[in-house]
Amino acid sequence: MSTLLEVSGVSVNFDGFQAINNLSFQIGSAEMRAIIGPNGAGKTTFMDIVTGKTRPDEGRIIFGEKSKSLIGMNEARIAREGIGRKFQKPTVFEDQTVQENLLLSLKNQRGPLAVLFYKPTEADLAKVSSLADDIGLGKELLRKSGELSHGQKQWLEIGMLLAQEPRLLLVDEPAAGMTPEEREHTTDILVEAAKTRAVVVVEHDMEFVRRLNCRVTVLHEGSVLAEGSLDHVTADQNVIDVYLGR
Repeated sequence: MSTLLEVSGVSVNFDGFQAINNLSFQIGSAEMRAIIGPNGAGKTTFMDIVTGKTRPDEGRIIFGEKSKSLIGMNEARIAREGIGRKFQKPTVFEDQTVQENLLLSLKNQRGPLAVLFYKPTEADLAKVSSLADDIGLGKELLRKSGELSHGQKQWLEIGMLLAQEPRLLLVDEPAAGMTPEEREHTTDILVEAAKTRAVVVVEHDMEFVRRLNCRVTVLHEGSVLAEGSLDHVTADQNVIDVYLGR
């Protein structure tokens, strides 16, 4: 499998605090990866670096077949290159319906005039309907998003990101605050998404990580402490000492 994202030798220092320390990380073009680690391990900063929110002090971040460097690109440009990010708290347009939220997110012309005079085509509506089915909101298309449950809002936001057709999806703690049924459905959505793109999930919930059934990267003090299956990393004495034993 070809490498989609390669982070090598990346370091970030915030006023003397080494948030990321010579981090190297790779993910393939259609792969699920979970990132775990104690608070302050650098998980969020890692996402900030990849999405252009934080600029590293040193190192390389290479993306895609053309090996483009992401360093120096702004957040909007990185999003256009095909990297989508979902934060922990869902951000949907609460006064808009599920359908409208998904239509707004479709990968279309983004110029001011195009947006102003945008009328959804039959193809757009069909695509949104299919996407809503995929995320389990097929019956909720005409509901205002503000009426959805917490879990449903999370699915809608994942759907809004998928509508942009990203090559890499970064997802921050998707299982937080969900019912067991919602968590199970969230697993299904992410596993399905990872068949056609790279999906990186930052998560504390080990049961959720187990259900993703994927390679796990453990971060500690801004660098990779261990990598492998969940059983492999949770049996690693270093991981037990710094993370699981607490």
